[in-house]
Amino acid sequence: MTKQELINAIAAKTGANKADTLCFVGALEETIREALSKGEEVPLASTGKFKIRETSARTGRNPKTGESVLVPAKRKVVFLPAKALKDALM
Repeated sequence: MTKQELINAIAAKTGANKADTLCFVGALEETIREALSKGEEVPLASTGKFKIRETSARTGRNPKTGESVLVPAKRKVVFLPAKALKDALM
């Protein structure tokens, strides 16, 4: 589903116009991004939650040369689906 398809679907279900729905989706994306950058979790009831997971630095291997390389520590976004979402997919 593309962003435009998402906007069309939400507008159809809510009866709102597409311009307002576009503003809503943009605000939702921005709010999630801001909360995650602060290290906060973002729960969405019956869907799941977005959270930040920190990985530690480790030694990796360049598959082409076999040379060892240091992979730096980083923060990444993970999505943990709720039980209701998992059940809906079965």
